[in-house]
Order: sequence, then C-alpha cells, then structure tokens
Amino acid sequence: MKAHATAIHDAHVLEPAVFGDSRGFFMESFNRAAFRDIVGRDVDFVQDNHSRSAKGVLRGLHYQIAQPQGKLVRVVSGRVFDVAVDIRRGSPTFGKIACVELSEENRRMFWVPPGLAHGFLVLSEFADFLYKTTDYWAPAHERCILWNDPDLAIPWPIDGEPTLSGKDRRGVRFSAAELFE
Repeated sequence: MKAHATAIHDAHVLEPAVFGDSRGFFMESFNRAAFRDIVGRDVDFVQDNHSRSAKGVLRGLHYQIAQPQGKLVRVVSGRVFDVAVDIRRGSPTFGKIACVELSEENRRMFWVPPGLAHGFLVLSEFADFLYKTTDYWAPAHERCILWNDPDLAIPWPIDGEPTLSGKDRRGVRFSAAELFE
C-alpha cells in the first residue's frame, strides 16, 4: 500500500496494491500492521458504516466534539469528492482543507484522523461509501460546519446547490464552530 501526504497533518490518501486479470481483481482493503506503519500508531476501529447517496448529495462537514471519530473512508461504487478540515487548534495545519476524489476506479482510501471535520459530494449517479470509525456514533455530540463557509473556500465541484439534509443545512460557520484544543 502506498501512502500520500495531504495538506493536513496526519491525514493520508492510501492506494492499495491491486492485482487483476481477466477474472477480475483482488486487493487488501485493510491490514492493521501496514496501516500502523503509515499512521505511526495502532488504530482500533470499532464500527463499519455503508451509505448510498445519489448524485449531488453532499454530506458534511461532520464531526463529534466528544468521542471524536477517526475515519478510513473509501468508495466501492461510483465517485465522490471527499473533504477533510483540520479543526484541531493545536495542529500545525489548523484550518486547512484536504480534498481527494475517491472512486471505484481509483480504489483510493482516505484516512481522516480524529479532530477533523469530514464531508463528501457525490459526483456519479450513485455512490456507495464505506468507512471504518475509531469510535461509536454519538448523536448528542454530533456537530456540523457549513459546507459552503466562505472562510474555508472548499472548491466543491458543483454548480448550484447540492442536496442536503436538514442537519447539514443548519451547519455553523467555521468561526462559530466548537473546535478541538
């Protein structure tokens, strides 16, 4: 597995080795030892999630202020524009964004460590998005930063308005968000 640094400290884009022939392909989507070598520590994943979304759906920018979740995300069908925002005040990359396209074709994964807000926009007709988390979903601690906050200037590849949940429409500006110390 190859790892590529992003604009955010500790966040990595991962490219697994893929072995294919006329029958199809094989890839190792997770290997604890290889992942530990990339991120520099053992990570314990406690929950796997799968979402399916239609074209133009934007989910995010989500995080949990308590029980923060690290996420290893990937797309197994379709294509998304994936975004992380560093909201750790003590981080050398505080306020920076990292963007990556994840798709069934490129088979990339994105490690979004705890303390980052995360979101994605579906670019294909549908996308199946899988992610492992380092802590359990805690709705009482969920927070959302506004997807189109001008201070973040995320270059979402969309014309017009995306399809948003009520929670995502009520996201707050980065300047007013609860952040990690």
